[in-house]
Amino acid sequence: MISGSKESALVSDETTARNDRDTLFCDRGRAKEFVELHDRVQTSVNLLDSLESFLSTFQKDLSAVSGQISELQDRSKDIDNRLRGRRRIEKPLSSLLSDVTIPPALATLILDTDVSEPWISAIGDFEQRLDTLRVRSRVKAARDLGEVAEGLRIVTATKLRAFFLALLEPIRTSVTTNMQVLQTSIILKYKPLFVFLQRQAANVAQEVQSAYMGVARTYYETGFRRYSRSLGWIKARATEKVENIVSGAGENDKDFVFDLDRLAYGKIDGPGVTLAFQADDKAHKEPIEALFRSLFLVLMDNVTAEYSFVTSFFSREAPTLSLSSKEYNDLMLSPTATVKGGFDERSTIKSEIGGHMPRARSDSIAKSVYTPQGANVKMERAPLDAIWKQIMDPVLEYCQTFVKSALDPIPPVVALLTMIRLTEDVIAEVQKRGCPPMESYIFGIRLQMWPVFQKAITEHVEALKKLAEGTGSSYFSRSVATTDAFVSSICNRYIVLFNSFVALTDQEDETMIFSNLLRLRLELTKLIAKHTERISDSVAKATTQSTLFEGLLQGLSKGTHPIHPKSQREIAYWAEKEEEARRRIVSANQRRK
Repeated sequence: MISGSKESALVSDETTARNDRDTLFCDRGRAKEFVELHDRVQTSVNLLDSLESFLSTFQKDLSAVSGQISELQDRSKDIDNRLRGRRRIEKPLSSLLSDVTIPPALATLILDTDVSEPWISAIGDFEQRLDTLRVRSRVKAARDLGEVAEGLRIVTATKLRAFFLALLEPIRTSVTTNMQVLQTSIILKYKPLFVFLQRQAANVAQEVQSAYMGVARTYYETGFRRYSRSLGWIKARATEKVENIVSGAGENDKDFVFDLDRLAYGKIDGPGVTLAFQADDKAHKEPIEALFRSLFLVLMDNVTAEYSFVTSFFSREAPTLSLSSKEYNDLMLSPTATVKGGFDERSTIKSEIGGHMPRARSDSIAKSVYTPQGANVKMERAPLDAIWKQIMDPVLEYCQTFVKSALDPIPPVVALLTMIRLTEDVIAEVQKRGCPPMESYIFGIRLQMWPVFQKAITEHVEALKKLAEGTGSSYFSRSVATTDAFVSSICNRYIVLFNSFVALTDQEDETMIFSNLLRLRLELTKLIAKHTERISDSVAKATTQSTLFEGLLQGLSKGTHPIHPKSQREIAYWAEKEEEARRRIVSANQRRK
């Protein structure tokens, strides 16, 4: 058993050795392949080392390129921001360059052409450029152009001075020139040119203004002197004999007639005005209130039209800074800033000294004087009011002189009240047209006339009172004997006064008017009682009273305003008196039976 095991081990060893020899023999046969394989592996390793070195270098280069790209991106953003900023200021800068330069066409217009309508728009452009050059004085280009612009300004002011003085020449040479047509159609059209003078050449503007004031003052003074003189000639031909309610009663009642045609002179709307040439007709006559109305209508139309022109043409306008200039200021201070992106209507009426007169219609500024805004308007218009007053002073003096002549001697009381009512109507119209100085002037005239009216009506009352009391005008005079015709005439005169006063009075209760009428009525009642108390027969006495009262009732009922509250009360008063007289007649007849 042991020997078998040994043999088996020997066989196994031999087999192993043989296999090893076979393997070694095979390996030797393939050694060349292994060497080649080793060489290729080594080559691959070398290539990998080279690739690793290349990748390392590429990574470094890539990092450098990435940094450059990032830098380029930052520069691109910066350029983009700068581009947006440039685009933001492109238009304002372009406008700035346009404003600080003077186009050749504008310079040629100013230097080589006469003043005409194309100048109106061109002067506004030129003034804006002047203002821009002054504002941009720190800009070299603006400073360089300053002397050129100043030269053009002087040339412009010189030409405009000559132009406006030439416009005034027709007024200076002829009083028949239609002043208002010249003002509205020509002078007002060129107001922008005068505004340029006010802001850019104040001395020249003041010279033009003074020249206009002198020419207009002479024009109106001459016209109104001639017109008021013509009215004075007509007035001298028709001097009315002024009588009180008692004087000439029963003999001459032609001065106490209810005349609607004459009462119509108490309103603006009514008969035509008296023309100056009518004074040449020596037979032409008109009542004092007609002449007074003519003068004041012509005065009203001329002075309100002149005031409208003065306040429109000579008013000072504050310089306006254009939006683009404001934007330039913002841009100069902040480069990153962004741009943000109308003569009163007139109607025409006929005037004696001016032909067709523009009648301006506007709200009265007098109503706004008592407000803060109204106070500001009043202060702003004070210089304009002074201009108007200097022009119109001679005219107002002529009118004041005519008024004094019309009130001395005192005209008939109805004519006087007619003139007062006209002044009130004129004041209302002047308020609508917005002429406060004229409103004050007419109001002053009206205040002068009321005391004269009071004096005139008091003379009527006192005369009637003395007659009713049986006394004369002096201490030693005897009492006047009255007749039915005499008392009836006085009653008719009372009717004329009452109906005329009511026709001229729109207010239901005007103390100045109706208190005096009440005094007259009281004295008339006393006179009727005094007259009839001498009649011994009670029936005849009551009959006479009834006749007089009935005459009063009929006359008052025929008035043009029987529905006026005062007329109704007056009619009721005399109706009651008449009814009492009738009752006394019936009672007396019954006692006789």
